[in-house]
Amino acid sequence: MELGEREQEILALERRGFSGPGAKERAVREELGMAPVRYYQLLNALLDDERALAHDPVTVNRLRRVRDARRSER
Repeated sequence: MELGEREQEILALERRGFSGPGAKERAVREELGMAPVRYYQLLNALLDDERALAHDPVTVNRLRRVRDARRSER
């Protein structure tokens, strides 16, 4: 089963670089039409989805490493 359009859009947004504070959150609101909190909830769940790994392994693995590093800091 393939990723849905929304999931693909989330991964595409994560591939982009953002300059300045708030630029990513603004893009989430304007381009995806959702609150940043909801975006991050969906992104976090997506990182555990094997379909996401198959779709974009570079981005998913990078984000998993960042998440794991933040968890180990706590």
